[in-house]
Amino acid sequence: MTYEQHIEELRAELASIKDATESRQIRAELKAALAMLERPG
Repeated sequence: MTYEQHIEELRAELASIKDATESRQIRAELKAALAMLERPG
């Protein structure tokens, strides 16, 4: 799975989450995935 695919899956999951704790966890994963995508190299 590419980072782009992972990011899209996280965004889709985030859109359907109602639980605040789970939402925070997914947001953290999304932030980390976006950071990895932006890393040079």
